Amino acid sequence: MKTLLVSALALLAISTAALAKTGWDDDYEKSLAKAKEENKMVLLDFTGSDWCGWCVKLDDEVFSKSAFKKFSKEHLALVELDFPHGKKLPKKTAEQNNALKSKFGVSGYPTIVLLDKDGKEAARWVGYKATLLDELKAKVDAAKTSAAK
Repeated sequence: MKTLLVSALALLAISTAALAKTGWDDDYEKSLAKAKEENKMVLLDFTGSDWCGWCVKLDDEVFSKSAFKKFSKEHLALVELDFPHGKKLPKKTAEQNNALKSKFGVSGYPTIVLLDKDGKEAARWVGYKATLLDELKAKVDAAKTSAAK
């Protein structure tokens, strides 16, 4: 019985820690600090991971691809801001996500927001975009060019 309880608690800890997609964080402030330190931009993914069909399609067809992973590792701090229906987020994460949803005026999913390293919005995409990676590369390149001037 004791072993079962320990196993259940371990699974709960693992499932809570693994809420965000691989390569993504769910802590906005930590990611903003990391971006500033590494001179990267921040990509916010406002998603309904377990109910939004277009969000799932974006994950499958853009975010999970090696080209996106390679580009983001070099240029972005990734933040998943999830609004699930079938799973419960930790209270702190849910409060953070709701505050950021309000701050950025998000009214639909998926909404992707690109921020500079200081947290200022540089671009936004609403809905599914198969061409997101190409558009994202162009925005990041433009931001780096203007910052170099």
